[in-house]
Amino acid sequence: MVRLSLPDGSVREFEKAVTGLELAKSISSNLAKNAVFIEVNGDAWDLTRPIDEDAKVRLVTRADEEGLDLLRHDAAHVFAQAVKELYPETQISIGPSIENGFYYDLLREESFTPEDLARLEDRMREIVDRDEPIVREVWEREKAIAYFKSIGEHLKVEIIEGIPGDEPLSFYRQGPFIDLCRGPHLPSTKLLGKAFKLMKLAGAYWRGDSNNVMLQRVYGTAWADQKQLDQYLFMLEEAEKRDHRRLGKALDLFHIQEEAPGSIFWHPNGWAVYLSLQQYIRDRISKQGYQEVNTPMLVDRALWEASGHWEKFRHAMFGTNEAEDKHLLVKPMNCPCHVQIFKQGLKSYRDLPLRLAEFGSCHRNEPSGSLHGLMRVRAFVQDDAHIFCTMEQIASETVSFVTLLLSVYKDLGFDDVRVKFSDRPEVRAGSDDVWDKAEAALLEATKEAGLAYTLNPGEGAFYGPKLEFVIKDAMGRDWQCGTLQVDMVLPERLGAHYIGQDGEKHTAVMLHRAILGSFERFMGILIEHHAGRFPTWLAPIQVVVAPITSEWDAYAQEILKTLIEKGVRAKSDVRNEKISYKIREWSHQKVPFIWVVGEKEATNKTVAVRTLGSQSQEVLALGDALDKLLVECESPAKRG
Repeated sequence: MVRLSLPDGSVREFEKAVTGLELAKSISSNLAKNAVFIEVNGDAWDLTRPIDEDAKVRLVTRADEEGLDLLRHDAAHVFAQAVKELYPETQISIGPSIENGFYYDLLREESFTPEDLARLEDRMREIVDRDEPIVREVWEREKAIAYFKSIGEHLKVEIIEGIPGDEPLSFYRQGPFIDLCRGPHLPSTKLLGKAFKLMKLAGAYWRGDSNNVMLQRVYGTAWADQKQLDQYLFMLEEAEKRDHRRLGKALDLFHIQEEAPGSIFWHPNGWAVYLSLQQYIRDRISKQGYQEVNTPMLVDRALWEASGHWEKFRHAMFGTNEAEDKHLLVKPMNCPCHVQIFKQGLKSYRDLPLRLAEFGSCHRNEPSGSLHGLMRVRAFVQDDAHIFCTMEQIASETVSFVTLLLSVYKDLGFDDVRVKFSDRPEVRAGSDDVWDKAEAALLEATKEAGLAYTLNPGEGAFYGPKLEFVIKDAMGRDWQCGTLQVDMVLPERLGAHYIGQDGEKHTAVMLHRAILGSFERFMGILIEHHAGRFPTWLAPIQVVVAPITSEWDAYAQEILKTLIEKGVRAKSDVRNEKISYKIREWSHQKVPFIWVVGEKEATNKTVAVRTLGSQSQEVLALGDALDKLLVECESPAKRG
């Protein structure tokens, strides 16, 4: 008798060993159709593998995240089989599943082409149609090495030889193709379906070592059904249209060049948006009692050693040559510097909480290969702040910060926000007792703030646990931006003390917090989220005044002067072009409003207002148009 306990607490009994597929069929035909593997006492098993003793089990379907991961790994195997059938001289190496799909690294003298990918995709569909059983086999090491040597798969031989001797070697056979793999896999190729596509070619060194041979890497995407695949391909197409690098050039926002890798050249348009965003944050935090500070770019290595950052981050820190017995480093973060401001003068519990904010310019030596437009840079500014408080103030400060953060995200167009709770990492500073207190305090504060969260194990900062705030953009992509960290380590190491009610010296708690994170990265997110069509208060040019002919240029210039005096970011277009051309050009530049003026407008002191995205226009008295525009241009921080 085999007793299988299901997640809902029910138990199914069988007279003899039973497979996961048989279990699924005994529950429902729909479950049997959608199941992809079974968890047996926490281990992933093929649906065809017999379970011959009592166990806790869970059937995983193609709708589950783990199920989708298996489908992608199966797609990688089907791809490798297609390669060996069409290009048998190719050596295959590894083919893991990754986010949104899979890749496979291949060794072949001749380069693959897009036409080859099309042929491979067709062959993959043929293999699916063959409905070839996928069978797990366990081999002796010597047999495995001899087999792969015999078919010229020397990369596989190297992988096998690197596996510890006491570890069983499992292989999966589908038709004539066999590959080394832990599994699990589907029962047959047909169950994979055809919701896959080969996407691109790249290069990769064998085992990530530049001293090794260069392989060809083929990327593919795979999904549970065609609808999901179509949605993903549409998102990629939309992402290309919204790419902040393309829009940055089209809208004249910024550029990057080789002489300053990882640093941004902001153009007037981009800088106008940047400054508007920065002023908005400044206005919001000033109402919350933050005091803005500014700290040095170059700081002696001794401070970074004392804080613990040198040991943890020195690989990412830029330095200067030693001079006058000083080894100065360009700051990669602001926290140790804010502690130095806190330490100036004796602090009392009456001074707490003390909220110090800085738009801190930081630099980190990110690898050149990881740099990506605004999203990954070396020079950036953080909307950074540190709150020095008592243990008793952690909860109230957390609630206040979360309220502020969610309000800011809403103003910027992000309503979907998720929270992750990141606890102690394996390598950390501070004792377990300190971490126990910090984690308990942050958990309690999180509950008081009414936040639902998921656990993100081991991802806390080296000095304390943290909350990570993840926003979802218009294309459904997640971006981790805001953070709140409870730190009881750095204040102790750097001597951030205050005098308590008892007249004794106490160590302050330090809350590290950011809403946007890197301004540069958040600008990239904003550009793509809004597709370059910023809300009026953020738009680099808020209105263009366009005369129909040069006869009305003077009226246009008169209006422009009034707009500029009112603080509106405005331009006039007095080029000798047709008005339809002007409207089209400024619409492509995503200017929120175009005010068209001609004889009637000049005579009646009106403007014809065209709103971006609308084919019609509204004629308003100049004063009324200005009043409406000023409301649109007002920062949300100034409203209410």
